[in-house]
Amino acid sequence: MSKVLYSTPTVPMYCHIERTINLASKALAWTNLALVAVIIIQVVLRKVFSNGQIALEELQWHLYATAVIFGTAYAQVTNLHVRVDIFYHKFSERKKAFVDLLGLLFLAIPFVVIVILHSYDFAYEAWRVNESSASPSGLPYRWLIKGVIPLSFSLLLLSMVAKILRDIDTLLNDEAQQGAHHGSK
Repeated sequence: MSKVLYSTPTVPMYCHIERTINLASKALAWTNLALVAVIIIQVVLRKVFSNGQIALEELQWHLYATAVIFGTAYAQVTNLHVRVDIFYHKFSERKKAFVDLLGLLFLAIPFVVIVILHSYDFAYEAWRVNESSASPSGLPYRWLIKGVIPLSFSLLLLSMVAKILRDIDTLLNDEAQQGAHHGSK
């Protein structure tokens, strides 16, 4: 009697990274609900009570910036970012993977790394001096929003690494399938 061993297929690393980014993005998407609530409160205070609050205005900017800047990693993982290309949509999956790989390695990642490296000092300096709003009634702790920059760009870099791994997997699997296809002829 022979035993058949079933092996579980291993999940590629990029799937774990993408799942983590999706979970983080879904959690951070709630900032949009908070943003809408703050906007409504600010409008009611300003229009009904003639009492607009600068702190609420600044909070709107902070919430919006947080949602948008963390949303870039989600857009990268889900491939929902804007493409201005008349040829790309006609490419094979292999060609798309190759173009994406080159674009990420030579254009996107160097930019993201530069932003990360410079934003740590930017956020640290704001934290060191306990930077706050220039407005007397504005928000304190400006370093919190500045700290979002290196965090969100690090998440974006992680999403780009996942995309690179996925593209490499596409290129290698496509080669293997083509080799198997040519070998069967």
